[in-house]
Amino acid sequence: MGHGLIYVSAVLLFSLVAVLPVSAVEVPTLFTAEVPLDEESENPRDDAYRAALVAVLTRVSGATLAENPDAVDEMFPVPSAYVTQFRPGSEDSLWVSFDGEAVERVLRANGQMVWGSDRPLTLIWLAVDWGQGDREIIAAGDPDRSTQQSRSIDRNRLLRERLLEIGQQRGLPLAFPLLDTTDLQGVTFSDIWGGFDERIVDASRRYEVNSILIGRVRPASGQRNRWTYVFGGQTLSWNGPPETIVGQIADLLAAEFSVGGNAPLERVALNVSGVETVDAYGSVQEILTGVSLIESFRVAEVSGDTVSYEVEIRGGSERLRRALRFAGLLEQEVDSGFGPLAEPALEFFFGSPSVGSTTNVF
Repeated sequence: MGHGLIYVSAVLLFSLVAVLPVSAVEVPTLFTAEVPLDEESENPRDDAYRAALVAVLTRVSGATLAENPDAVDEMFPVPSAYVTQFRPGSEDSLWVSFDGEAVERVLRANGQMVWGSDRPLTLIWLAVDWGQGDREIIAAGDPDRSTQQSRSIDRNRLLRERLLEIGQQRGLPLAFPLLDTTDLQGVTFSDIWGGFDERIVDASRRYEVNSILIGRVRPASGQRNRWTYVFGGQTLSWNGPPETIVGQIADLLAAEFSVGGNAPLERVALNVSGVETVDAYGSVQEILTGVSLIESFRVAEVSGDTVSYEVEIRGGSERLRRALRFAGLLEQEVDSGFGPLAEPALEFFFGSPSVGSTTNVF
């Protein structure tokens, strides 16, 4: 699900995403990586290609495969065969781009998990206690401050950029709140630090995200960072550094949305109502095309403003339901009497919510 923008680099993408109010974003940089280029090694470019491939596999198939060198070598004995572009990077590095479709075909043929490019956006509310009464919430942008407060601006930016970079490495879109008047009326530092998560969830609804990470960090002390993660109706609590926490979120979401190459094909009936114009029909078609679980779909019936589809998927109807919610469709109550297949159809609505719709974002 694209936004009609061309991003100069992965870092810029994740920085801009930090202020976009969307529920899921397309990550176009999944199959590119910038890695060190060791000119003193026997085959510097081949070594860089392999390192870049491992970075890509971490995002697309997960850390378990990427950390298994024998499996990677068996599936991709010649990484250069999948390289489409490369160029010198900064500070003795090499930027490498791979043929994503070819990489995915190999993964699927070997029964490996594949996580597509449309991914949930995680909103981060991060409260930082710098010590000596200096406390703040990290925002999407740098606040206006005096010259004497420039140090605070720098450390605020460094912490934000560190988390965005970690998210980039795992292919996980991360966002920070704007901390404008609306945010500050709903959430205070004490709310975050004190664990009043309901207030943070309420304040997050304006961003239309499906995943929220709440952090409490005290850099100058030996205390462990405390994190709360809200997703899919569950709340998880963790302790640890940002690298570990972001990795756990990526693994959790990958388990939810990735599909194994050996997953069987299933036929599911899908009804989408609220399709009142040609443009709306085109938008629904685009949404379905962008859902990685869907192998194929066709229009089975049109009745009023409802389009009924037969959909072939891998991963099961429950995963399709979640994926469609992430894509922006609103789930309706199931009507077992309608649909081209014997099983009850999945019922969704395109456009504004209607009576009976369920929009359980969190």
